[in-house]
Amino acid sequence: MSKADKRNKFLAVFERIREELIAHMKSEKMPEDAVTWFNENLIYNVPGGKLNRGISVVDTVTILLNRHLTDDEYFKAALLGWCIELLQAFFLVSDDMMDGSISRRGQPCWYRVHDVKGLGKVHNVAINDSFMLEGAIYHLLKTHFRRESYYVDLLELFQEVTYKTEMGQLVDLITAPEDNIDIRKYNLDKHTFIVRYKTAFYSFYLSVALAMRMCGVPDVYELNGKTIEPYKEADRILIPMGEFFQVQDDYLDYHGTEAEIGKIGTDIVDGKCSWCVCTALTYGTEAQKQLLYENYGKKGADQAVREQAVKDMYNDEQGLNIPRRYEEYQKKAVAEINAMIDQVPEPAAHEVVKGNRLRRDAFRAFLSKITDRKA
Repeated sequence: MSKADKRNKFLAVFERIREELIAHMKSEKMPEDAVTWFNENLIYNVPGGKLNRGISVVDTVTILLNRHLTDDEYFKAALLGWCIELLQAFFLVSDDMMDGSISRRGQPCWYRVHDVKGLGKVHNVAINDSFMLEGAIYHLLKTHFRRESYYVDLLELFQEVTYKTEMGQLVDLITAPEDNIDIRKYNLDKHTFIVRYKTAFYSFYLSVALAMRMCGVPDVYELNGKTIEPYKEADRILIPMGEFFQVQDDYLDYHGTEAEIGKIGTDIVDGKCSWCVCTALTYGTEAQKQLLYENYGKKGADQAVREQAVKDMYNDEQGLNIPRRYEEYQKKAVAEINAMIDQVPEPAAHEVVKGNRLRRDAFRAFLSKITDRKA
């Protein structure tokens, strides 16, 4: 199946889920305008991204079972994938408000939409809209998985990962408060903490862990005389992979165009604790650091000039050369992650079909989706 066909099949499940959620709204006797609003919230915010997180649940279930999925298996795996996409939408809608972002996925951020089907502008309604996107996750899980033995495991995964992500968001926000940015507090260790909690758990670990639960992978099992803790193995590999992904995002925010990445990069103007600025502060000269202190995160009439001054310093091939440092980082990170994947104990070929054991290909498939990405 081609990448486009795989995406279209996955999107078809979203339509089924959207219709189900709208039907539930109507069954609750919600007014027609509220139903219309929620429908637009879903359409505008949920299916527009690359969908890697969601599709990765389907891919991982397929890899673990080592066969084509039945229609019911595909739907359940895809539904779990769409629950991650709903979680992503919940995070992004709220994050864009906190950051005062302008665009997302090539269109205005949801809170900046001026009219929703003649019902008025979104503005602060986006706060409640984000809550409803999160609430939809638990409605879907209850509807489709309540009778499954792993139902509580699914609930715990979503709740724990959501909480960890919010912890990372908290550190991110108070490290770089909009009205009092002090980049002297930034360093690569703090950046690592933020991205592991804010991004890695929900963007990488969650997809694979959900698939593992659906396939019946236990917390502990014996393999070739060794005790294997598969969820710890997944954490060991996927959290560094998520860190790598966020470093890519930080780099693309400064180096990519809106056409390439689907948004206008704002990390420099917003004063974000980005990998790029942490790297510059770690390896820069005193003069380069001073330039950052004077221009990074400075908003106002001349913010475009200040932003360009930082970018020029990043781009200086005889100086910081952030593009070269990023290429070196990427090469090293991919090699280290591949080495960790190679250490995952695998069952013999005749055991694979059971689906309840970890396989290296589950991690390789995820890594292949993000290596050398441009958006």
